[in-house]
Parts: sequence; structure tokens; C-alpha cells
Amino acid sequence: MGAKLGSVVGGRARGGSDDLAENHEINVTPFIDVMLVLLIIFMVAAPLATVDLGVDLPASAVEPSPRPDKPVFVTVKPDLSVAVGEDVVARDALTSTLDSATQGKKDERIFLRADKAVSYGDLMEVMNLLRNAGYLKIALVGLDSRS
Repeated sequence: MGAKLGSVVGGRARGGSDDLAENHEINVTPFIDVMLVLLIIFMVAAPLATVDLGVDLPASAVEPSPRPDKPVFVTVKPDLSVAVGEDVVARDALTSTLDSATQGKKDERIFLRADKAVSYGDLMEVMNLLRNAGYLKIALVGLDSRS
């Protein structure tokens, strides 16, 4: 898209090849060159920006374990009382209550949940009680924040 400017000089109209024409087109070639250089820089720099540890992990073909029919929940309430299922129990009676809830199966998974107000140290105390009782499979329960 261009425009010719003509003028009359000495009775003769200027025109032809010696006209000055305004060019309203943008030359995009330098922009394309810059974009290609930036693309190459990012393609080289992106793999270097990731943190990788050289670990060769084994493959697993095991399906996830199904949820048990009657899971055993241990709950730490905000007042630091401990409940097995819906029943509040004393901390020294936790082992016997869990043994009766799991029928003495120490390899059963225990689902541990705690209120937000419970401190990390208090939660670790209950985890240590479970470990000392012989229950080593402990799953921590939380809310799903994806929804």
C-alpha cells in the first residue's frame, strides 16, 4: 500500500521513477529473525533449567491396592484426644483398642487423620504410639483440594 505524491514544478508534473513514495508496510524480517533466535535460546536453555537426579527407578506392574471394606481410622482431635473409629480412647489404651479393631493383624493399614489445629509434634507422638504398638502401615488422610 503506497501513495504517490505528485507536484507541479515549472509547469511540468513530476512523476515517473524519480517520485518519492511513502511506504506504509512494516518490514517484519528483523522481527522474524529475533523470534527465531529467541526460540533457539529457549529450546537450549529449557532442558538446563530442570533439576534432574540421575536415578534409575524400577518399573512396577502392580495395581493399586483396593480400599479395605472397613478401614481403621485413628483421629487426633483439636483437644488432642485420640479416637479409634468413632470412640474416644485414652492414649495408653490405644494399643489394645487397635488390636481389637484389627483382630490382632499388625500388618493392616491404619488411616491417621488430624485436625488442622493439631501441631506436628502432637501428630508425631500418635504416630510413635502406633509404631511402638507394631502398626507400621500408616496412611495419612487429607482432603482432596482438586474439587
